[in-house]
Amino acid sequence: MTTPVRDTTATALSLRSSARPGTLAGVGLVLAGAVSVQFGSACAALLFPRAGALGTVALRVTLAAVLLLVVARPRLRGLSRGDWAVAAGYGLALGCMNVLFYQAIDRIPLGPAVTLEVLGPLLLSVLAARRASGVLWAVLALAGVALLGGGVGGLDLAGVGFALAAGGMWASYIVLGSRAGSRFPRLDGLAVAMAVAALVSLPLGVASAGGALLEPGVLVLGLGIAVLSSGVPYTLELLALRRLPAATFAVLMSLAPALAALAGLLVLGQGLSGVQCAAVAMVVAAGAGAVRTGSQ
Repeated sequence: MTTPVRDTTATALSLRSSARPGTLAGVGLVLAGAVSVQFGSACAALLFPRAGALGTVALRVTLAAVLLLVVARPRLRGLSRGDWAVAAGYGLALGCMNVLFYQAIDRIPLGPAVTLEVLGPLLLSVLAARRASGVLWAVLALAGVALLGGGVGGLDLAGVGFALAAGGMWASYIVLGSRAGSRFPRLDGLAVAMAVAALVSLPLGVASAGGALLEPGVLVLGLGIAVLSSGVPYTLELLALRRLPAATFAVLMSLAPALAALAGLLVLGQGLSGVQCAAVAMVVAAGAGAVRTGSQ
């Protein structure tokens, strides 16, 4: 999730600053956002039979954009080209991440999808920390992924590909979210980015679901999903990125596979085999180890 920026050197240094510990409040914001987004994603899957994956993501992102624009009322005057570039890049990454991820969970269970997706932030943390031990945690994560579905062979390959692509967009979202948080006051950057994401996803949703998007029941469910999956978590994550280094934020998100597996079980009845649970645990352990390595 690359765009022109005023100072790429400063950004690179900030990504390597994982030695600077994050505040307890920042950690709490990340975890609360992770819980919200995973249970929101599980609820979104319930809407797929009525609106499809593309229609659901269009509702989620568009309604979240409207809510944020009303609440934040971003000031658009006086923004530089660099500010607009970061906001646009942030929004494109956000929109593509959601479209790709919903395509993934339409094909494979939520827990494995998020386990594959989290490789993006984990790779970001390893590259940012630049420690030899980080490679070991990356190898552990890859070993965990190899256990999923018997080396992912038991999963739909298209779903696997969408999940991995969403992970790449997630890493970009973290980098650009950090930049947007430093350039824009309050929630202005997020509101503008969400509007851009809506422009990316809405045409796809309309083409896929058509008039089903206007059904009252679909709209109500879509609004709930927008709040759970976009409005609440992205607000919390943007606030967290103002308190935590981007690399630390990235690896804290390693808990996402475990939360997704829990949400998939409780909301969708998607149980995992013992081997798949072990795979999720290995990826979570790799993320936790990378957090510890990065804070040393």
